[in-house]
Amino acid sequence: MALIWDYDQKKLQKTESGRILLLERLINYGREGNKRIKLEEVKKHWGKLHLLPLRKRLFQLLIWGK
Repeated sequence: MALIWDYDQKKLQKTESGRILLLERLINYGREGNKRIKLEEVKKHWGKLHLLPLRKRLFQLLIWGK
């Protein structure tokens, strides 16, 4: 498992806001090894994600075709 040096991943996994933060980092800065980004999680938290503008447009295109 790759380390996020400025966050404790185990603590973040315990809360919804922490899981959202980890999801944002996965989308904005790339996956960690073989870890996959779950489409259901992205759709579930779409309104709460703070994504880089170009990444957000790309995901909108890929998920909803907009």
